[in-house]
Parts: sequence; C-alpha cells; structure tokens
Amino acid sequence: MRRRLTALALCVLLAGCGAQVREPGADGAPGYPVTIRNCGQAVTYDRPPERVVAYDSGIVEMMFALGLGDRMAGYVLPGSKEAEIASSPWRADYQQVRRLGADSISKEVVLEAGADFVFAGWSYGFREDTGLTPQQLGELGIDSYVLTESCRNGSTESARGIMPPLEALYTDLRNLGQIFGVSDRAERLIAEYQTTVREAEALVRTDRPKPTVFLYDSGTDKPFTAGRFAAANEIITRAGGDSIMHDLQDTWTTVSWETVVERDPDVIVINDYDEPSAAGKRAFLEAHPALAQVSAIRHGRFVVLPYVSLVESPRNPAAVRTMAEYLRTVHVT
Repeated sequence: MRRRLTALALCVLLAGCGAQVREPGADGAPGYPVTIRNCGQAVTYDRPPERVVAYDSGIVEMMFALGLGDRMAGYVLPGSKEAEIASSPWRADYQQVRRLGADSISKEVVLEAGADFVFAGWSYGFREDTGLTPQQLGELGIDSYVLTESCRNGSTESARGIMPPLEALYTDLRNLGQIFGVSDRAERLIAEYQTTVREAEALVRTDRPKPTVFLYDSGTDKPFTAGRFAAANEIITRAGGDSIMHDLQDTWTTVSWETVVERDPDVIVINDYDEPSAAGKRAFLEAHPALAQVSAIRHGRFVVLPYVSLVESPRNPAAVRTMAEYLRTVHVT
C-alpha cells in the first residue's frame, strides 16, 4: 500500500526540514506487512511506524494507553485542551512527547517532524481544504490511520460514524495493536475497558423509566450536539440514559432549539472545553427563554464531562461509570 517518493524527490520536499526518511525495505520487520480494515478499506503497512504525529487529545491518549509514546515524533493539540492534559492519566507521557503546535495539524508540521505515520480523523485533523488527507500523505510516502469514530458514512457529504462508538474504540485499539506490533497490550486494554463498562451497567436502575439526556457542546443560535455515532451517545446509553438525539445518523452535528424543547430532556450533559467555560454554558442554558420549561433546566440536572471523555478515547469507559453513578440518582416518572 505504501507509496514512496524517490530519494531525490524526498530531498527536494524535505530540504531544510530536518526530517530523516528511510529507504524502502530498509528493515524487513518480522510479521510485516500487516493488513487491516480502516473506514471500510483494506490498508497494508510494511513495517511498524517509528515517527508518529497524532492530532487531538483522544487520539493522542490512545497512543499513550497502548504504550506507544516512544514511537511519537510529536502531537498537535489545540490550546483549549490544556485542562485535559492536567487531568490526564497520561500526564507524564504528554510531558515527554514534543508538542508540535496548538493549532491545526498541517502537511508542513508532518514533514518537519519527519513523520512516517499520521493518526488523525476527518475533522480531527484530516480535511480536504487544508491538503492533509490520507491520500495526499500516501503520495508523500507517509502512512496514516483514520479514527473510526470519524469515518464518513455516506448518508450526507460530511456525516460521520459507521459503527457503535465503543465498538469503534475497540476496533481502533485492535487495528493499532496490529500496526504497531502490540496486539497483546491492545487486547488487555479492551478487556479492562469492557469490564469497566459492565460494572457501570450494573449500576443502572430498572425500576423506573430511563432519564432522557441532551448533550450540549456549544452554540447559541443553534446547539451543536452528539448523534448516535458519537462516543457521547453510547456513554449515555450504557449508563442507563436515553439520548434524545440518538436518531441522528452522524457523530457531531447541529440541531435546533425547538427540537431540544420538544424532546424535553431530563438531564443535560455539558461538554467542557474552550470558552465559554462549563459554568458559562450552564448559565446560558438556564437563561435561554425557550428552555425555561425543559425538565433538566427546571430541576437543575447537569453533568459536566471533559471533551476528551466524550469523543472516542480511552477515557470513554470511565465516563460511562461517571454517567451511570449520576443517572441512578435521577428520579423520573
């Protein structure tokens, strides 16, 4: 699969970048090539990646959870995610791996890092309008992997998500385990996460109706929220709630306030990142005239979770537990 440039072309492209590019077939690693399916496509990797650039907190932490920090050339993380580093179980890894930028990932960043692999997702780093796509990286001899939560599903031009979110997490861990030669560690993580989710599900009450839940990410004129393929949807569902936007065939998308009012959620989950703060988002929702009679607003039922827990990441299972512990206290009739 890996298409490589000639040595001369690479020298031209990377002049002044400080990148070191290996010659094709230079190592012949045992057990390779390996082929996996990513976003429905068969992709083959000739060797385990050694200089990875990753974008966004959930993706970066998946690398850390697999013990692959030493394979990373660096990561790009928006400035709004500083609090997530501070709260991360992998704080030490963040400190040991070079941060390549606090803005969007770009082809220039990838080349300057001498990357041989990019792990990102559609709208999580990969975008046609920036020139950073798996196809364009392949033309530069750089492998890539697309976050499964972000795979486009074909229902609209930009709709994302092709499988239940936790299945997407486990799929990515297994695929990355094969790509990097750490399958045993990937399987141990999956078993650990499945146990955490089962323990959370055991907390779910069956003696009353499920609380309905709305995920509020951002937006004032219209709310940005989570559809059925976003990790947030399955976190809510596994925790014993009923996401009011579960019928949306997408991950993250915009709806109307009228729809929120009509579906009258019992609980609102606030996605905590960037500005305004979670407190600011709550204040906005509580002051919104159209929402005054929504059950969650009237009863003051809010749950705050960090962004990295609500997108596909190793923090999803713990978020199910946190959500389950809260929802079992909610009384609905």
